[in-house]
Amino acid sequence: MTKPLWSPETSRRIIARIVVEGDLVLQTPAHFGNGDTDELTDMPLLVDPLDGRTPLLTGASIAGALRSYLRERERGYGQPADRSSASVLLFGSLKGDDEGEQSPLIIDDALGKPGTFGIEMRNGVGIDPKSRTAREDRLFDLQLWQAGTRFPLRFELLIREGDDSDALKRALATALMGFNDGSITLGARKRRGYGRVSVVGWRVKTYDLTQADGLLNWIEHGDEPLTNVTTVSDIKAALGVAAPVDDQREFFHINATFLLDGSLLIRSGSGQDDRGPDMVHLHARQASGIRLPILSGTSLAGALRARALKIANTLDARGRAQALIDEMFGVEMRPGVQPKASRVIVTETVVQNARTDLVQNRVSIDRFTGGARETALFNEQPAFGKSDTTVTVDVRLVNPRDHEIGLLLLLLKDLWTGDLPLGGESSVGRGRLKGERATLTYQSGGASRRWEIVTNGQGLTVTGDRVALERFVAALNQYLRGTKP
Repeated sequence: MTKPLWSPETSRRIIARIVVEGDLVLQTPAHFGNGDTDELTDMPLLVDPLDGRTPLLTGASIAGALRSYLRERERGYGQPADRSSASVLLFGSLKGDDEGEQSPLIIDDALGKPGTFGIEMRNGVGIDPKSRTAREDRLFDLQLWQAGTRFPLRFELLIREGDDSDALKRALATALMGFNDGSITLGARKRRGYGRVSVVGWRVKTYDLTQADGLLNWIEHGDEPLTNVTTVSDIKAALGVAAPVDDQREFFHINATFLLDGSLLIRSGSGQDDRGPDMVHLHARQASGIRLPILSGTSLAGALRARALKIANTLDARGRAQALIDEMFGVEMRPGVQPKASRVIVTETVVQNARTDLVQNRVSIDRFTGGARETALFNEQPAFGKSDTTVTVDVRLVNPRDHEIGLLLLLLKDLWTGDLPLGGESSVGRGRLKGERATLTYQSGGASRRWEIVTNGQGLTVTGDRVALERFVAALNQYLRGTKP
């Protein structure tokens, strides 16, 4: 005789279901691709197949991002998990583990909320580091969901008889915390500033299935949104978790604020009014709905990589320069070469208090006649700096080594002194910055060291171990030149 599904031998013995909901808001544009191309754009977006226009964020993508973050936080960047890991406890067994169990966490697909989403176009181009001009066949465009797009998230955690419910809730709270501290980014090119998110308004409800009222409540209302539940901002408190999983990640982080000395012009490409100036500085819609001038992560990373290669080539006496840059900034996709992701993570930031309503007319001069060249009159609308215009540069290097930190410090120095311009038309004085203050954080072995650098007249005030910073630069010299510090 066949045993009923609710019998102890076949049932999963679920004693509680914890439902967690929240609204995920894009803080920077994000690309959730469909893996295809079309005749209009090189990288189109993934949409709901029912209507062909609503943004779709799959549960698989959310689960992958959460699992990766939880593993990295618990074990460190690039370190594998084992059966005792919180990521395995929450998201199920590892690939190839036939004796493991499936994940107790159910994650729904999320559709963009009507009225919050729109498509933004960005152009990308590969720059030759020697000629500083566009490379052949390296121009592409991609579609992005603009900042402010909202996705309603829904998670359901199953607690079975005999499970360590405290450990499961601690793992879930730790994973969800990654949305709001900038650790979890979603979609393509997330190491270049795309896909930063935050979650507002966590809502949590627990169904006790050991009680008749709780079981009936879940059967009747378990699939309904949590509309009558109090909204909280702290997911740890909502789940009753005292402390998250310890952070074992190792990184070196630079957050620096600069004044804009002159103007900045990063060409916007697609999506601007064709009746306007020939060149307009790149603007992006923010989560608040306002369009503001930005420093794109792709432009910043490109400038940093090119200058880092120049510095490394200048110091190199052992043939290590290119390998060092590839190790830090990633290996380019070339035939016969295994690509590798960048360990340098940059953030897209807003150019604060810039003036963007001024149009500058320019003309190309014929060097032989001294007169204006025909059809060479053009106008530009850059972001002009005022006394209170600031630009933030946010860079993180994961799993850093001492000589790599030394190279980042030299890049910071070049930005600080205006020697490393950002954006286009640097030959006519655009893109220069002046350093104001910087915060450096080095996390390793569960401990954290911190430095503060502030402009003080013609000098600098450094708070922290200055000798340690000098040792990082000396380590770079030793690595490239073979000279001992």
